[in-house]
Amino acid sequence: MGISLLTFCYLVASVTFILGLKMLSDPASARKGNLIAAGGMVIAIIGTIFLYEDNGENLHNYGWIFGGIIIGALAGAFAARKVKMTAMPEMVSLFNGMGGACAALISTSEFHRIGLTTSPAWDVNSMEDGGGSRLLVILLGLIIGSVSFAGSMIAWGKLNGRIRDFTFRGQHLFNIILLLVAISLAGYLLASLSATNFYLFYVVLALALIYGALFVFPIGGADMPVVISLLNSFTGVAAACGGFLYANKAMLTGGILVGAAGTLLTILMCKAMNRSLANVLLGSFGGSPQAATASKDQGSYKEISITDAAMVMAYAHKVMIVPGYGLAVAQAQHACHELEKLLVEKGVEVKYAIHPVAGRMPGHMNVLLAEADVSYDNLLEMDKANEEFPTTDVVLVLGANDVVNPAAKKDPSSPIYGMPILEVELAKSCIVNKRSMKPGYAGIENDLFFQPKTSMLFGDAKKVLQDLIAEIKSL
Repeated sequence: MGISLLTFCYLVASVTFILGLKMLSDPASARKGNLIAAGGMVIAIIGTIFLYEDNGENLHNYGWIFGGIIIGALAGAFAARKVKMTAMPEMVSLFNGMGGACAALISTSEFHRIGLTTSPAWDVNSMEDGGGSRLLVILLGLIIGSVSFAGSMIAWGKLNGRIRDFTFRGQHLFNIILLLVAISLAGYLLASLSATNFYLFYVVLALALIYGALFVFPIGGADMPVVISLLNSFTGVAAACGGFLYANKAMLTGGILVGAAGTLLTILMCKAMNRSLANVLLGSFGGSPQAATASKDQGSYKEISITDAAMVMAYAHKVMIVPGYGLAVAQAQHACHELEKLLVEKGVEVKYAIHPVAGRMPGHMNVLLAEADVSYDNLLEMDKANEEFPTTDVVLVLGANDVVNPAAKKDPSSPIYGMPILEVELAKSCIVNKRSMKPGYAGIENDLFFQPKTSMLFGDAKKVLQDLIAEIKSL
């Protein structure tokens, strides 16, 4: 009865995971979907703790189990409540890395367990529960989980500025060789594991960790959303390996869903940048120092005052707002929504143009604006926004840079050439808010800033928006 009830718990959990993921695709139902999936996870955890049996025995170390759950729950809740929106990508990378670490630890634990319960000769064919196939899953979970953990930690450090891009000549070739060596050693262990070579398991672990770190080091900041998505898919696959090891249907389903969703999101983001995944991983886009210094003489830019900007926007028929990372840094999403409502009261049509890779993680701008209760109906995806720019009177660019750079369309020598952008230069006028003229995350100068229809409005995004609101109210 216990086993059938546990299977039912896993079935319920699996269904809630699928429903929750489906509901996450719509901002109106995303919160509810998240709660449904979390509820399914609670059912799976409780069912495992009280109903799981191993050789006829239930779990008994409840002190360690509930101690870990309480500590983890408190740490997660504290981090979630305290994290700023600007640090959300870093937290996603950190938590994703913890998932990869858990998968690697599961593989390590299972390797010890099956090794200690077999004959002294470590005959792989005598291993319980499937023999060599079980060891194969253990090694896959070890490599993928370790790569995900190490890569996510480097991504976390690069996002918060603690770690800089690191490259050396022949790095990509070295990385490939390193990965092939790790896979070859894993294959050797799979074929001839014995008491004399079991230590190679830890060599594989070390090589996978080193590869994970070197894999992310050279990838430039502009590609970080793609990397986060890819590493997330790795963690899902590693978790699925754990589901195979324990015949845990909920863990298997959850891992497959995360792995599949992360892979599809990675493909979609690469498509949005008009680049292949191989180009992202091998191209070091936005990470080369040459790109940061490759500036050209484009003439001068012009500035606009708060008063003039407020007047232009207040008397426009249609305004399009383009949010970028600068908006997140300034925590200006609420002020932006207030400006939107003020303009709408004056009869101005206001929309938001969202680029798929704006910010530091997939969907960063959508999450940011949702926090300020901006209506999802006002958010236009890139293709739809580009259709409306020619009929837009004023575009207000808030901290976005590379995703509005016309060089992506016009300059074959540009590192971002070919990447689809928000074509803000098609509007009648464009106001760009930045702190300074420094290049964006890709490290290249923006041609938009020097165009005749563009005016620069320097300053902190939140302060600028608050000043615009005060000025428009006085008109």
